[in-house]
Amino acid sequence: MDIHDRASPASPNAAPPLVMVHGLAVSHRYLMPLAAKLAGDLAVHVIDLPGFGLSSDPGRVLNVAEHADHLAGWLEAAELPPLVVLGNSFGCQVAVDLAVRYPDRVLGLVLVGPTMDPAARTASRQILRWVGDTALEDPLQLPILARDLRDAGPLRVVGTLAHALHDPIEHKLPLISVPVLVTRGSREPIVPMAWARAATRLLPHGELAVVPGPHNANYAAADHLADLVLAFLRSRVLA
Repeated sequence: MDIHDRASPASPNAAPPLVMVHGLAVSHRYLMPLAAKLAGDLAVHVIDLPGFGLSSDPGRVLNVAEHADHLAGWLEAAELPPLVVLGNSFGCQVAVDLAVRYPDRVLGLVLVGPTMDPAARTASRQILRWVGDTALEDPLQLPILARDLRDAGPLRVVGTLAHALHDPIEHKLPLISVPVLVTRGSREPIVPMAWARAATRLLPHGELAVVPGPHNANYAAADHLADLVLAFLRSRVLA
């Protein structure tokens, strides 16, 4: 299984690497604005999950745990030390599963707009929220998202959504022992404030921050989010 990894040079300091994990129907491409902001301070790896972006096709639609298993395998093959994982949307579900089942791999998590809100765990409600958020996203991002959707294909997108809806992230959050930063966009419908607060309360070492704009803060609010991530790492992970 070939996992595509776009990596920055090694960190000039002793900070752990940061791996970024994309959302449901996208790829590394929309994460690049945030990756560029962080690359001067951290060794950043931006990957494509199997079947998405430039990674190879696993031959079927993988569930959350299987994506986490592939990520753990890739971390071992790449000989990366324990690190920080930043996920956006569905990528948060993969990051959380990795932290719960492979705790020796993870020093901290950043959950940017974590799904799924238990109060809206149906395909119809999630699609409505996604459509509403898309109207708020930076129009310059839309060609990137369209390309990613084409690369993944509708069957993989629909199948991954079904797996995501059946992943009880709220049961896993209390099991995470490392520091976690949770963020949501100030204008997004996908992660309401009530769910962001509930998710943070479930974490033994969680903190919540609000980022200006919609769901994909890694694109639309990269400067603001990068500052939050670096401050979190310095105070909670590197301290």
